[in-house]
Amino acid sequence: MLLTGNKLFYKIKNEIIQNISERKQQGLIIPKLSILRVGERAEDIAYESSILKYCSETGIEADVIALNQNISMTDFINTLNRINEDKNVHGILIFRPLPEQLDQDIINRTIKPEKDIDCMNPINAEKVFEGSEDGIPPCTPEAVITLLKHYNIELSGKNVVIVNRSMVLGKPLAMLFLIENSTVTICHSKTVNLAQITARADIVVTGIGKSRYFGKEYFNKDSIVIDVGINEENGSIYGDVNFKEVSEHVAAITPVPGGVGTITSIILLKHVLKAMEMQQ
Repeated sequence: MLLTGNKLFYKIKNEIIQNISERKQQGLIIPKLSILRVGERAEDIAYESSILKYCSETGIEADVIALNQNISMTDFINTLNRINEDKNVHGILIFRPLPEQLDQDIINRTIKPEKDIDCMNPINAEKVFEGSEDGIPPCTPEAVITLLKHYNIELSGKNVVIVNRSMVLGKPLAMLFLIENSTVTICHSKTVNLAQITARADIVVTGIGKSRYFGKEYFNKDSIVIDVGINEENGSIYGDVNFKEVSEHVAAITPVPGGVGTITSIILLKHVLKAMEMQQ
């Protein structure tokens, strides 16, 4: 089975459109997103364009604060604090990675938790690890769980292997699976006999940033494979999994592109809406 994100994308998008439309009809506050972008990285600008497009299509207000690549830490924090205190802004998105002169840890602690829509602030991370409904998890982990549920894939009691231990994907995703009563194993670059571990799992999530690294020997015929990798190679995009080889060998798999990444941006807008509701 091919686990594509298209139908889910439009389902979530239409739910947001309906919500915003009802808010407008009732004269209620419309959520607003502020994007902080430092420099002119091509991938940041492309991501920014897609988010602005989705905001326009759903009715969410949005603006971009473009900052110079050489901005000082003081000036960045002053800008962030201004947005923190702006009652008309409900969600803040900071594009990463940031230039080396900017202290990511301080910035993470400075962004207001209630406006932090991609789980940068440690307070939000704590809420995710506590299983609190007030927490806003990182977009990609939530996209993984949402996609699996969309296809009515049972998570309770399942053995899940996540090949990633970052705070952006692996660790928060493990917590989300635990909330669903899955049994979770996190693997990483130092894991011994990785293929033996993944091949025994019911669900495998890959996020190592190595194009087509995982062949069929990493999975079994009943495996559900969630490929979160996005790797550019000779002008084409590939996941971490050798899709051509593995797709014929497993029970279900997400394509790249067209899988988890398809719904990550729309999950972000869902978080803007949630952040606004939490601030009311």
